[in-house]
Amino acid sequence: MLKLNIQNETSKLKAVLLGTAESSGGTPTFEEAYDPKSREHILAGTYPKEKDMILEMDAFATVLEKHGVKVYRPKVLENVNQIFARDITFVIQDKLIESNILPDRLKEIDAIDYLLEQISKEKIIIPPEEVHIEGGDVMPWNDYIFVGTYTGEDYADFITARTNTAAVAFLKELFPTKIVKSFELRKSNTNAKENALHLDCCFQPVGKDKAILHKNGFLIEEEYHWLVNYFGKENIFEITKEEMYNMNSNVFSISEKIIVSERNFTRLNTWLRSQGFTVEEIPYAEIAKQEGLLRCSTMPLIRE
Repeated sequence: MLKLNIQNETSKLKAVLLGTAESSGGTPTFEEAYDPKSREHILAGTYPKEKDMILEMDAFATVLEKHGVKVYRPKVLENVNQIFARDITFVIQDKLIESNILPDRLKEIDAIDYLLEQISKEKIIIPPEEVHIEGGDVMPWNDYIFVGTYTGEDYADFITARTNTAAVAFLKELFPTKIVKSFELRKSNTNAKENALHLDCCFQPVGKDKAILHKNGFLIEEEYHWLVNYFGKENIFEITKEEMYNMNSNVFSISEKIIVSERNFTRLNTWLRSQGFTVEEIPYAEIAKQEGLLRCSTMPLIRE
């Protein structure tokens, strides 16, 4: 049986589920796309090709395995986009929580049946129907669980609003010893540069006490300042709107010292190295066109 253990975003990784780009279904129609960035690339004729995305994900798997991580992959479903493993389930402490995802995507959970069978039944949590939640919005950080949400009355109008108020209450109940801290995110169905699809699109902790942050991703300025105060201004790398659009905050920590990043993130990667991190650069720019990157395509199961 798998003994799940996730306390934060950066402790040494032992086992992870990495999505797959195999048989990802070709280019969707404009109506089928779930986010403004995909729609942009569909219209421009630059939507990523399956063969390119497979190469990118293989490069990621190679880096993970090089660092001794056990990598699980979902069963390949025909013509289904299964790249973003973080959307379908996530782990906090020793519990795996199934996300209430867009109904079209439920079959993605079936593709990891073999993995769920290795986890004690009582450790698998299925939230009630009114709880909308996706792993990209949920960040365990030691005593805290940071949660991205949107509580506007127009919640239902946004295909980009994925985690609701009920989800915040649900996490508080499930993890009574943790401080669940929620952040209102800026949403747009049409403008990718004004849309923080998930919390990890505008914020991510790295190392022991540092963070990547994008101010405009947060609807409420005080909530952004809370993070600046918590990590300390000198420990924060503030990304631009363009860098957020290119998913610079969506890197992935193998440990407190080792970070996997996209090779084109020159400014970020330079800063990370200046802070003493080892940066494993890989090509991931094609996958970024779907408004998701390295953190989105992984679902950590066990960290030390």
